[in-house]
Amino acid sequence: METTAKRQLLLAEDDEMLASLLEYRLKMAGFEVSVVHDGKKVKEHLARQTPDIIVSDIMMPYFSGIELVDYLRNEIHSQVPIIIISSAGNEENVLSAFELGANDFIAKPVNPSELLVRVNRELNKA
Repeated sequence: METTAKRQLLLAEDDEMLASLLEYRLKMAGFEVSVVHDGKKVKEHLARQTPDIIVSDIMMPYFSGIELVDYLRNEIHSQVPIIIISSAGNEENVLSAFELGANDFIAKPVNPSELLVRVNRELNKA
């Protein structure tokens, strides 16, 4: 289920090895991927460019994934799809992200093929 259009994806993940793995897989599927490793960089990126979809870890320095969802939905009123990724055992944060408007959740360890399917599914809904 590969995508054919060059879609913009923002990947916010502080684990650089995981970010590199996911970036590679998403680029191979035809996405233009921007990677940031902390919440400050997420906000800076969003001030310059609006991606087609965002994949964000919940636990990041400076600005968490939950704060990102809140910022997008309630401060700048963006409806960009957001997929949250997080370690297992973080159910309370995941529920908070859904309540604020996250579109989907994937537990770590993230399977890159599953992420790709979920990204395409969210983009096809739009």
